[in-house]
Amino acid sequence: MPDRLGVVNHLKPGETTRTPWILGVSGASGTPYAAAVLRALLQAGESVDLVVSRASRLTLLDETGISFRDAHWRDDLREWLSRGADGKPGTFAVDLDGVRHWAAGDLAAGPSSGSYPHKGMLIVPASTACVAGVALGLSKDLLQRAASVTLKEGRKLVVAVRETPLNGQTLRHLVTLDDAGAAVVPASPGFYAGATHIQDLVDFVAGRVLDAAGVEHRLYRRWKGELGGGSARTE
Repeated sequence: MPDRLGVVNHLKPGETTRTPWILGVSGASGTPYAAAVLRALLQAGESVDLVVSRASRLTLLDETGISFRDAHWRDDLREWLSRGADGKPGTFAVDLDGVRHWAAGDLAAGPSSGSYPHKGMLIVPASTACVAGVALGLSKDLLQRAASVTLKEGRKLVVAVRETPLNGQTLRHLVTLDDAGAAVVPASPGFYAGATHIQDLVDFVAGRVLDAAGVEHRLYRRWKGELGGGSARTE
């Protein structure tokens, strides 16, 4: 069914209304990117299976002051998603009906198996350690295991790497992921869309992640071949 913005959650053969996207959040800086992607997925009418790594919980606490707890994940996630990229609470209204949470240490979780139906996986943000683990097939936690399964099943994997500078080893790991069919999306915001706020820059990166996944959104103004369009913000 269309959502309130008219975006339709298109189903492919064999999918059900609960065929989710898996969103993995690793320990890299950039938790606002993950929040923006998750909000946009839900707004597009998509279901989401969420995996928050142990390292990412430390980053989230450092960047937002929010503790993400498995036993209270719904309350903690609602508080996180309601905040803007500037940390202001109550910026966004949040409906979590489409979200299912899996503990990072639960290797018996649904996404650990190739028979578990899902549309693909987005890792936002992706740390260099996470990139290495997925490229090498380490599967040390559910996030890495789900990513490895996504690749072996030929499903879409989008990796939003957030690190600078990138050394040769990480670059080779990224090439390995590209060769395996993953889309590598550096968390590099563009400025041609007329950003006037930190949220605009975050939404640009989130939008490019969703573009790579093929999910419709309205997070940023697209380039139309006309110079000067970024000088005047369009809603």
